[in-house]
Amino acid sequence: MALLDGKVTIITGAGNGLGAAYAKLFAKEGAKVLVNDLGGARDGSGGSIGAAQAVVDEIKAEGGTAIANGDDVSTMAGGQAIFDQAIAEWGKVDILINNAGILRDETFHKGSEANWDAVIKVHLKGTYCVTKPVWQWMRDNGGGVVVNTTSTSGLIGNFGQTNYGAAKAGIAGLTRTLAIEGRKYGIRVWGMSPGALTRMTSDLPRYREMTEKGEDFPVTGQPDTIAQAMLYMCSDLSGDQTGKFMHVARQGVAELKVMRSKGWEPTHAYTAQEIADHHDDVFFPDPA
Repeated sequence: MALLDGKVTIITGAGNGLGAAYAKLFAKEGAKVLVNDLGGARDGSGGSIGAAQAVVDEIKAEGGTAIANGDDVSTMAGGQAIFDQAIAEWGKVDILINNAGILRDETFHKGSEANWDAVIKVHLKGTYCVTKPVWQWMRDNGGGVVVNTTSTSGLIGNFGQTNYGAAKAGIAGLTRTLAIEGRKYGIRVWGMSPGALTRMTSDLPRYREMTEKGEDFPVTGQPDTIAQAMLYMCSDLSGDQTGKFMHVARQGVAELKVMRSKGWEPTHAYTAQEIADHHDDVFFPDPA
């Protein structure tokens, strides 16, 4: 039996790259897939349902079941329309993968309000807008799985991605809280932090350098391989796990988590000098 037989899945930003890889794999594993994509450029400009439809056509050619959707994830109306289409077509939603995003990279001192707002709107608000109606349905109908896409740019930081990093850090906070709120309703919530060679990342310095040198990109960082990690999270293979973040990239597969140091536990009102005196207890060692 396929891992996702009969499961209805919504995947946003699924017209290219990782989203398309998720959609194709999930369909092969028996899921019915709503392929959402606004069809714009990497910076969010433009729009066409053609990208989503091309993925749907490929899925159908392989014997799978899918429908295309071109609604804007960054509006409440768009999020509702995506949900409504899945319900009208198949009557339920078992899995939601919030994958849609744009890039408008710039350092903070050069950054514009317009680019900040656009990136926050698509990534962070888009995750909210699409999840909202799906979440209510899952609460009322026995649960499901929600996967939100974060990034090491938000969890760790990355030069020149202040708007993107802020959006992805916000998504991580949303994910942690949803995992807590969804537990008693049977809703499992994951965070995915991928690192793949796609049109979104092809001109990042570390990837561009590999291309210029003619180096083969590791198979572990290819969309089709990373999609297997998404399948793990959304299927019964992952059991009842929730609230976890997976980093899946060319380096392999790992969990990312916030950790607390040993700490110093004073029993009195302490001073700044005492914090300095207990530095090695309060802080993790600096990397070599």
